[in-house]
Order: sequence, then structure tokens, then C-alpha cells
Amino acid sequence: MILNDRQSLLLCGSLAAGLFITGVFNILDNFVILTLLVLIYLLIVVNIVYTKRKYPEEDMDSNTQEKNS
Repeated sequence: MILNDRQSLLLCGSLAAGLFITGVFNILDNFVILTLLVLIYLLIVVNIVYTKRKYPEEDMDSNTQEKNS
């Protein structure tokens, strides 16, 4: 369940827009809306954790390349 960069950005944007729009219209207390926003948030967090555990060596390589530049 690895999301690519475009999908991750789309989810983050939809979460931010959803929070903003529901806050402006004062419907954030609605159970269905709140559940959808929490599910999107959890999907983003799970994707970050899964990606970091599955590919830790790529992060190490990019950090060493930045220091050598």
C-alpha cells in the first residue's frame, strides 16, 4: 500500500481543504465528515510509517549525498 508522491500530495491537499471548508461552514461536528477526515489523516500517517520502515536505506543515501555536495 505505498502511495506515490502525487497521491500523497493529493491526500494532504484534500485533508487541508476539507478542514478549511468544514471549518468555514461549521460542519466539522458532523460525524460522517469528521470520520472521513480522520480516515484520510490516518491513511497519510500509515503511508509515511510504512514507507520509512520499508525503505530506510534510501533516506540514508540521500542524506550522505547532500553532505558530500
